[in-house]
Amino acid sequence: MREWDPGTAPAEELEAFVRTLNEVLRVDVPGEPTWETTMIREYLTVTLPGERRVCWTAGSPHEAPGFANLLLMGDLGVIEVMVHPESRRRGMGRSLVAAACQRAYQEGASSLGVEVIGDTPAVAFWEALGFQCAYVERRSVLDLRRVDWQRLEQMAAAVPTGYRIDYHVGGLPAELLNSYAAAKASRREADGSDLELRPSSYDARRLAESLDTLNRRGMRPHLVLAIHEATGDVAALTEVVTPAQHPTRADQYDTIVVPTHRGRGLARAIKARMLFELRAAEPLLTEVQTWTALENDPIAEVNAELGYRPDRQWREYEVDVLSLKSRLGPT
Repeated sequence: MREWDPGTAPAEELEAFVRTLNEVLRVDVPGEPTWETTMIREYLTVTLPGERRVCWTAGSPHEAPGFANLLLMGDLGVIEVMVHPESRRRGMGRSLVAAACQRAYQEGASSLGVEVIGDTPAVAFWEALGFQCAYVERRSVLDLRRVDWQRLEQMAAAVPTGYRIDYHVGGLPAELLNSYAAAKASRREADGSDLELRPSSYDARRLAESLDTLNRRGMRPHLVLAIHEATGDVAALTEVVTPAQHPTRADQYDTIVVPTHRGRGLARAIKARMLFELRAAEPLLTEVQTWTALENDPIAEVNAELGYRPDRQWREYEVDVLSLKSRLGPT
């Protein structure tokens, strides 16, 4: 095992990373889109200002059956580990976690978080290491080839009086950054969650940095907004990212309706409009995946109307770094 820098690694090692990732997905999560090497170096190296990513690999450089990376975000580290199915149960995954834990400890992080796909061997692996499940949500997938576009057109057109719908790709005009960030902050206040393993931004500067980072990682953001015409404020927003690394499936990020603008059908209208924009802008795209709470999530109802089908659970786990370090023993 060795620390690995994907920024300077030869192309063969990046190809080995993608091969291992695709084999893990093929065995553990059948039906997932195949990843490509397009912009994989950028995907593994580009981070937001103030964050750092450290990577490790195990095995020979050109085969590399095991990889880990640790994203350091202040007091929290987010860890990812993957081991080729043929190389499991030999201690490789545990060794990779130990390396990441030691670095997190050295960097002063107090907790580690990890996203775990439900009904995969990863659940038992992380729980055996003492990680505790902090949050569970459900992933749903929309097959764009089965969408009722005529019905969707009606949904997209149902924009309430006093609002307009805007679409932006790649970024936002400067004059919308503050209002957009404020809309995202309203979601954070409602959720009250401390564990954030995915990108979110609650002020204009950080939002601009986040959008720039997504673009530089090869993850193009598509943004549909409902603008309250009387004030010019962002009343609702929905975000989809189309990764160059798996261009057939997009990732839905936040869909938010500011509390004072709820109950008007804005979420339905902007999400329907988003699908039309994606169909025009992303010819390779065939699916969109999204995540919602298991219960009482109003966006889940909208997704069902649009044709999303529930797929599997997605879990967020966390552990205290000192506790994990003690459990793993000397490194």
